[in-house]
Amino acid sequence: MTASKDLMPVIEIMTQFADETGLTATDREPRRYLWTDAFAVCNFLELYRRTQEDRFKDLALALVNQVHHTLGRHRENDPRSGWISGLSEAEGEQHPTRGGLRIGKKMNERKPGDPFDQRSEWDRDGQYYHYLTKWMQALNQVGRETVNETYNRWALELAQAAHVGFTYGDPSGEGKRMHWKMSIDLSYPLVPSMGHHDPLDGYLTYQQLRATRKELGGDGPDLNTEIADMAAICSGKNWATDDPLGLGGLLSDACRAGQLITEAGADLNTLMVDILEDAQTGMEAYGRQNHLKLPPEYRLAFRELGLSIGLHGVNKLHDLLNRYTDRFPAEHPARSRVESLSKYQPLSEAIEQFWLTPAHRKTTTWKDHLDINRVMLATSLAPEGYLDL
Repeated sequence: MTASKDLMPVIEIMTQFADETGLTATDREPRRYLWTDAFAVCNFLELYRRTQEDRFKDLALALVNQVHHTLGRHRENDPRSGWISGLSEAEGEQHPTRGGLRIGKKMNERKPGDPFDQRSEWDRDGQYYHYLTKWMQALNQVGRETVNETYNRWALELAQAAHVGFTYGDPSGEGKRMHWKMSIDLSYPLVPSMGHHDPLDGYLTYQQLRATRKELGGDGPDLNTEIADMAAICSGKNWATDDPLGLGGLLSDACRAGQLITEAGADLNTLMVDILEDAQTGMEAYGRQNHLKLPPEYRLAFRELGLSIGLHGVNKLHDLLNRYTDRFPAEHPARSRVESLSKYQPLSEAIEQFWLTPAHRKTTTWKDHLDINRVMLATSLAPEGYLDL
C-alpha cells in the first residue's frame, strides 16, 4: 500500500527519529526517553495500520524491546547492575516492567539525604508516574495490534508496580495519595508532591488495560484494587489547568473515557463530563494568554503539540457521541461541552503548521527538546495511533 501524501511528514520524522536515537543505526548508542518513546511506539503502529508496511510494526516492537533493555535496567554509571526490579536475568526477560522503568534523564538520580535542588531535579533520572502510564498505554496498543496478550500483561505488571511504588497512605488517615517522582528502584520519593492529573491518568489507564485483558483473554493482574484506589483519589478533584500540555492530556482523557464507555461499558459518564467542564475552563484561560502569537524562541513545541493532540481527541469524541446516540442521547451533558470545545479546533492546525515551518525548527527551544518535539509533531499529524484505545 502506498503511503498517502499527508503521511509523508510523519514517515520522514519517525524514520529520522529511529536512526538518530539508535533504534536502527548500529553505530549509535541508544538514546531512550520513556515519554518520547511511548508516543513513538504509537506512531509506528499507526504508520503500520495506514500503510500495511511491516517495517513500521517491526520498529514499534524493536523500540519496546530497546526501552525495556535500557530503561528497565540500571544505568551504566550506577554501581548496581541488572534489572531495576531485582529479578534475575531470565525472570527479568519474562517480566521487564515489574520494577517500573527509568525516565531516561542524563544525570543520575539524587541519593537519599542529598540536598534538593529544583532546577537540577528536572535533569535527574528516576521514575515519573505519568511517563509510566504513557508506556502502559503504548504496550497496550502493541498488544491489541499484534493480538498478543504478553504486551498487555507487561502493561498490567507495570501498572501494579507503579501503583505500589507511587501511592501511599495519607498520614491523616484519609485514604491514599501519590508521589510525583520516585527513585529508580521505587524505594524513596524524589518529589513527594502529587501530580495534578496523575490520579486521573492512572484511573483511566488501568481501566483501559483491564478492558484489553478481558478482550485478549490474558492472565495478568486484574487491577480491581488499584482502580478502586484511584477512584477514591480522584473523587472531588478539580482538573482545570491553563498549561497547554496538561489541557491536551485532559482532552485526550475525555476521549479515552468516551471510548471506555462505548467499547467496555465503563461507568464514566459523570467523570467524562467533569473532565470536559474543567477543560473548558482551562481553554478559556489559555486563550486569554495569547501564547500562540509569541515568536518560536519563546514557545515550547511539545507542550503546544500536546494541546493539538488533545484537540484531535475532541474531534474524535464528537464523532463518538454522534455514532452512539443510544449511549449519548440529545440531552446528554457531554454534547454541549464538546460543541463548546470544538470551536478551539483551528488551534490544532495552527500549531501543526507553525512547527512544520522549517525556520521555526531552527530555534534553540526546538533543538533543545528535539526528540520529544518531533515525535509529538508526528503524533499530532497522525493522532489515531495514540488516541484510539
